[in-house]
Order: sequence, then structure tokens, then C-alpha cells
Amino acid sequence: MDRSELALVAVGGFLGATLRYLVAVAVPGTGGTLVVNVLGSFALGTFVTTVSSRRVQLLFGTGLLSSFTTYSTFAVQTAGLTMTGGLLNVGANYALGFAAAALGLVVGGKKL
Repeated sequence: MDRSELALVAVGGFLGATLRYLVAVAVPGTGGTLVVNVLGSFALGTFVTTVSSRRVQLLFGTGLLSSFTTYSTFAVQTAGLTMTGGLLNVGANYALGFAAAALGLVVGGKKL
């Protein structure tokens, strides 16, 4: 990886983290985490079927979407919930995330 590729990841990461923060302000707590994970899953599903440029992949996929979605926050928030709340949160994140990714793949032109 050369410096320009590293810069693409860094710029994408900055943009993704900033967008993640804005969603957290608009939708605090587990709801905001669910929103970014579902939107990010859809975007990545669409993205992987439509973009072949390595530089765009580094900027958008590795940088932006990796910073926008958040497994660590999801895990910490889930651990702080009741057993029922935690199970619902895990189920919602995974079910909606997989559905959004599948929809993104279809929108991107992949036949499932």
C-alpha cells in the first residue's frame, strides 16, 4: 500500500466516523447503532457488486463504511442491556443487517 492509498483510507475513515457521530446525535443509543449497521450493510452490499476500482474500494469500503458501521459499540451496548433486550438487539442487528446486505447485492445487480 502506498501513501496515496493510505490517505484514501484515512479520508474515508474520517468521513465515515463523522457521519456515524451525526447519526448518533440524531438517533442516540441502540437505535442509532442499528441504523448505521443496517445502512452500512446495504451500502456495502450495493458497493461490492458495482465498484471494481481499488482506490474507490479503499476510500469507500475500507475507509468510510468501516468507520460508519460499528461492531464494538453494538457489542458494548448489547452487553449493557437486559437479557431480553440484548437478544432483541442482536436479533435485530443481524436479521436487518443481513436483509439489508442482500437487498444491496440485488440493487447492485447480483442475482441471489
